[in-house]
Amino acid sequence: MASMRDIKRRQVSVTSTQQITKAMKLVATVKLQKAKARAERNKPYFNELYKTICSILSKTENIHHPFLEESESKRKAVIVITSNKGLAGGYNSNIVKEVTGSGFPIKDVDIYAVGRKGVEGLSRKGYQIVMDMSEAINEPLYKDAVDITKQVLTSYQNGEVGEIYMAYTYFKNTVSQEARLVKLLPLDMNELPSPETVDGSDKVLMNYEPEAEEALDALVPKYISNLLYGAFVEALASENGARMQAMDSATTNAENMIAELSLSYNRARQSSITQELTEIIAGSEAIN
Repeated sequence: MASMRDIKRRQVSVTSTQQITKAMKLVATVKLQKAKARAERNKPYFNELYKTICSILSKTENIHHPFLEESESKRKAVIVITSNKGLAGGYNSNIVKEVTGSGFPIKDVDIYAVGRKGVEGLSRKGYQIVMDMSEAINEPLYKDAVDITKQVLTSYQNGEVGEIYMAYTYFKNTVSQEARLVKLLPLDMNELPSPETVDGSDKVLMNYEPEAEEALDALVPKYISNLLYGAFVEALASENGARMQAMDSATTNAENMIAELSLSYNRARQSSITQELTEIIAGSEAIN
């Protein structure tokens, strides 16, 4: 059995850790509420933009555009959104697993990283990090999404990559987050909803001024930028939700450890007192 001094030191250490995890849980809770509010504010604009894209593509026949056509390049650009900090349970590792489990050959993948944990996890596995914007996830701005969109679309239009994906964590609720790998380009006409589903209208062909191709040139970058920004705020909410859960579990575990250590300390103290009493009684009998 450990000595009373060792148990006491361990108890003090665990108590100190518990205080830290409680504080981190409170901080994560406050940040989570702010991130959820940002995500809710972004959804109406994104939904309307998505409806517009779907309506254009669904009501247009014989449209040819690089954003809709398969490329000869087999390389894939993957925008990976993780956090800069740990202590968030499986939040970061789930994103890394989503990328590594995609089946994409490592040599054919370019990683556009937002978050140091993604950089560290994927670089160790041999992935090429072509862009690191880790600081953007600390306080996501729409401009950061635009900058990444410009960079990745330039590579796409130059034929350097043939497909663009995004790996992020979708925020379901406070206790549930889901790692997702989403294809951004080329747009798949078969996966888009019908016009009736989007706006309740019949499939009437559209007329464009300017041409449909020019409209897509303007709308698709905005669509991707907004999708990225939405993923930023979703990921931020997911990160803080995961951290809040992890710190809550850590606090509960610390409470259990403190209770066990208190019990062990009391048993050790009782054993020490019993031993001292036995020695006193034995010494008294020896004198008599």
